Amino acid sequence: MPPLLHPFYPAVPDITWLISLVPLGIKTIQLRIKDQPLDEVEKQISKAVQICDRHDCTLIINDYWREAIELGATFIHLGQEDLALADLGAIRKAGLKLGLSTHSHEELEIALAAKPDYVALGPVWETSLKKMKWRPQGLERLQKWVQKSPVPVVAIGGITLERAPQTFATGAASIAVVTDIVFHENPERRVKAWLALCKQ
Repeated sequence: MPPLLHPFYPAVPDITWLISLVPLGIKTIQLRIKDQPLDEVEKQISKAVQICDRHDCTLIINDYWREAIELGATFIHLGQEDLALADLGAIRKAGLKLGLSTHSHEELEIALAAKPDYVALGPVWETSLKKMKWRPQGLERLQKWVQKSPVPVVAIGGITLERAPQTFATGAASIAVVTDIVFHENPERRVKAWLALCKQ
């Protein structure tokens, strides 16, 4: 049985990134669409499902669980606010796997009560992606999450290729990467470097 998540887990803002990066050999990717009309979201999810099916890549849809169900996706990721509003019964009935964000011990307890397939902890380091009310969590807390969680832990936030070895040393199952790919001068080359690191 293949692993739930590949150790390298990029999260990208739109379908153009999947088109260019998934054929490079990525085996887990999140489509994280923000501020788009619903019909555009549906088009992108539908196309993303096709691309990932073709390349044997696990596709994780951020937030849009209803559309994920309707369009044949099999995995979603929810933040804590989205979790509070989501219909977990419908998600489970549809057979979707579920990843959840956590930033505190309280949020970890809330997430684990929902019986997710993984939990994410972040930001591990300072991140420029978005304003966060949470201070950087650090590697020590990440290691505690790994020890405490009965499901795989994904590390996210400020993680670069250079920081990856010490992040993996905590026991994290996967590293979710955003800025180190999306804002890199050569994203394709950076992805290949991540993939090479994960083979070691």
